[in-house]
Amino acid sequence: MSTVTQKALQGGEFLIRESDPQDVFIPEEFNEEQQMIAQTCVEFLQQEVWPNVERIDHMEEGLMQSLLVKAGELGLLGISVPEDLGGFGKDFVTTMLVTEKTGAGYSFSVAFAAHTGIGTLPTLYYGTEAQRAKYIPKLASGEWKASYCLTEPGAGSDANSGKTKAVLSEDGKHYILNGQKMWITNAGFADVFTVFAKITDPKTGEADKNLSAFIVEKGFGGITLNPEERKMGIKGSSTRQVFFNDCKVPVENLLSERGNGFKIAVNILNIGRIKLAGAALGGAKQTLNLAINYANERVQFGQPISSFGAIRQKLADMAIYTYVTESATYRASYDLELAIQAAKADGADPAKANLKGAEEFAVEAAILKVVASECLDYVADEAVQIYGGMGFSSESPVERAYRDSRINRIYEGTNEINRLLAVDMLLKRAMKGQLDLMGPAMKVAEELMGIPDFPEADDSLLGEEKRMVANFKKAVLMAAGGAAQKLGLGLGDEQEIVMRISDMVIDTYLAESVLLRTLKLAGLKGADNVQEQVTMCQIFIRDAADRIHKNAKEAVSAFAEGDERQGMLMGAKRFTKYQPFNSVKARRLVAKKLIAEGKNPF
Repeated sequence: MSTVTQKALQGGEFLIRESDPQDVFIPEEFNEEQQMIAQTCVEFLQQEVWPNVERIDHMEEGLMQSLLVKAGELGLLGISVPEDLGGFGKDFVTTMLVTEKTGAGYSFSVAFAAHTGIGTLPTLYYGTEAQRAKYIPKLASGEWKASYCLTEPGAGSDANSGKTKAVLSEDGKHYILNGQKMWITNAGFADVFTVFAKITDPKTGEADKNLSAFIVEKGFGGITLNPEERKMGIKGSSTRQVFFNDCKVPVENLLSERGNGFKIAVNILNIGRIKLAGAALGGAKQTLNLAINYANERVQFGQPISSFGAIRQKLADMAIYTYVTESATYRASYDLELAIQAAKADGADPAKANLKGAEEFAVEAAILKVVASECLDYVADEAVQIYGGMGFSSESPVERAYRDSRINRIYEGTNEINRLLAVDMLLKRAMKGQLDLMGPAMKVAEELMGIPDFPEADDSLLGEEKRMVANFKKAVLMAAGGAAQKLGLGLGDEQEIVMRISDMVIDTYLAESVLLRTLKLAGLKGADNVQEQVTMCQIFIRDAADRIHKNAKEAVSAFAEGDERQGMLMGAKRFTKYQPFNSVKARRLVAKKLIAEGKNPF
């Protein structure tokens, strides 16, 4: 990865700050060490996971645990763990690369991600030196397996409403945990649980307002499990309800400070969301390759089905969605790494620096969770369609991909919650003075009142697309600024409007990310050598323009009236206008490359 020199971009600042292609990291820049780590992940899947997917899905006793141990022996469980605690101490981009590559491992990827992410990171980032020294080396090696207990029957998206209680014992040596957790990944074999509960006064029964977090060992006793859940997908992932019945937890196992559990949960979920994006991206890439290969092999009417236009269009759109998602994922990952390095330069220890980075880019993490999970769902669905009847058979790999993909839009916060969060966090950052959204929004409002500007055509590579992305930002600022001014604090209750603005934000971030990646790639390899990538960028940005126009019209029409509405609707049209473009021919160019390579080469 290139050496960091530029000032770190602030979270959400992409809406008001122009980025240079040289300021982003693109996957084509992975160094030799990173490529070797990625190859290790691929070989692990080839040798240990893919040949055993049926055994994994049937939850063969001890199999998943043994796979995690083998991954630990290769160092894959400790990529982000500091060297002095038994890990490799690699940067966040490398961690994301490992997450992506293992993301093609179906149910294994879920167990892997839960262990290395939400299972390990709370102790790594919030634990005392003694807690880290006791638990992290064993988690990094795979000797101990980790789980994360937050969700309850009555506390899902509203996690802080959990009812699990922790009461200090009379001798002051233990917290006594009582409560129920559900949908707990790795619960069936976990040695260590991060458990969220509210500390409660034993005399009054009054519980703290906010959760606290505890490191709970299975050996403490008082822990019982329901049978494994029967699920639509990720059948090989252990998912159980966990009951705590007078579970005695030593007071020294309180994680961080009393009442800090909700903050821990939020920050760990920020990391979990962007890492879920990496895993979903890996699954999408693998599924796309399966679809390309099958389309080339399946013969109908005397020729491979990859020769038919309907199939070519599907393959092209799957590749475009994946390319765009990858562009945004590694852009955000690198920005997060920049924030981590900046925090370290300011004197923060590594744990606090990582948390600072995750908190800074919580908006982008929410965006990517939505984007990547929906990308995988789209790719898996189209792969089943390309396979036809065989795709509906459990004998085909895409049937498993289709079932397994669906959960990604639900956990780590539903996509609806993440859409709402993205806009909410942007507006809160603006109100706190951390992000100047209103200034640029007022300039856009003034521009709408003036005579339209007709800039000269930009004949540089993707010059039209640069103009379009700049206008997308104006469209977002127009809609968001108008809604915030009109509805004030009531905007949060207008979820239909917020969701449309959120989709505009998401499309804008994706459009700029793919533009920056493609321009940087053209600079590295020459424009003539990346014609397909340029074409994918052109296609996506025009499709994004149509979606942004639609969402802007619907959002504006829901809160504005009369001349104000008419002016903003004209603005929505102006900011999403583009020249005629032959998208059919463009998609054929992309599909031709996929079919010739027999895989996704981008």
